[in-house]
Amino acid sequence: MKRTKILKISGKVQGVYFRESLKKEAQRLGITGWVRNRRDGTVEALVQGEESPVREIIAWCHQGPPAAEVKEVLETDANHDSALAEFLRKETD
Repeated sequence: MKRTKILKISGKVQGVYFRESLKKEAQRLGITGWVRNRRDGTVEALVQGEESPVREIIAWCHQGPPAAEVKEVLETDANHDSALAEFLRKETD
């Protein structure tokens, strides 16, 4: 079953290679979507794919790359975006 989630990751998550690391992990898992920094210091991501890889990427987000200090990962269900064929790193919003 396909899942689509919006994630809001807070803590020390900017300037620690979080977006690029998340992109590489998503590509490894075959997940489509995007990731971007937010002006409030959080990282936001849309992840979509089969249930198991989506759960795996969410679990990864709770740790992040080695320099990150993740405090919280908020998940919100989202509508599937069939236009996304890969995982993208977007500009800050």
